[in-house]
Amino acid sequence: MVAGNWKMNTTVPEGVALARAVLERCGAETAVEVAVLPPFVHLWAVREAIAASRLLLGAQDVYWEESGAFTGEVSPRMIAGLCDLVLVGHSERRHLLGETDEQTGRKFAAARRHGLGVIVAVGETASERDDGSAVAIVDRQLDAVLAAAHRAPSPDDWVVAYEPVWAIGTGRTATPEQAQDVCAHIREHLTALAGASPRVLYGGSVGADNAAELFACPDIDGGLIGGASLKPDVFATIVAAAVTAGAAR
Repeated sequence: MVAGNWKMNTTVPEGVALARAVLERCGAETAVEVAVLPPFVHLWAVREAIAASRLLLGAQDVYWEESGAFTGEVSPRMIAGLCDLVLVGHSERRHLLGETDEQTGRKFAAARRHGLGVIVAVGETASERDDGSAVAIVDRQLDAVLAAAHRAPSPDDWVVAYEPVWAIGTGRTATPEQAQDVCAHIREHLTALAGASPRVLYGGSVGADNAAELFACPDIDGGLIGGASLKPDVFATIVAAAVTAGAAR
């Protein structure tokens, strides 16, 4: 899977144009799942732009309640049937907006109750990596999701995206060895706890120049792409790298 997280970028017309450009370059792809995650206000227009294609549509976040006095929030019930999947636990939600591991888990469980696929983002800060606690942080984040799920989710229900916080939007990318080590651990940890592991993506300054090397790692199953997802030609090159890596396995 290669998923493009547009974050808080583009107007609705710009987003529709971007979706159409991605569709033109990646819409016929069958070997790799390709998803676009625009801002909430774009979802309906982008859904129409990519209708009847193989592209998946995702939301960048979701709330855990069905409905109620939660001004500004969007429930999974509102987007079920509109979106294919949602992203929860992104580091910008955790570190800029104070989202806790427990809240991420509740969002995961709520999304699954409504049949939405989920990408769960996990990752450590620079200080946590430097003090040797990166794996413990990732385990804690994953364990909160499994605890909220009440039962082991099927590997087909979700995807994990390992995004070291220190590599997101900084231009600093984890080396393939660093990314592989943590992604392999995630797979082992989830298999031990849940009996099976979902796909594990890498995210954090992935671009056309490093995607092939990252995706060649045996435990990296694609990428969650930020800034490069706003550039259709670059994004298409990343998707092509995932196709090549998948064919080589």
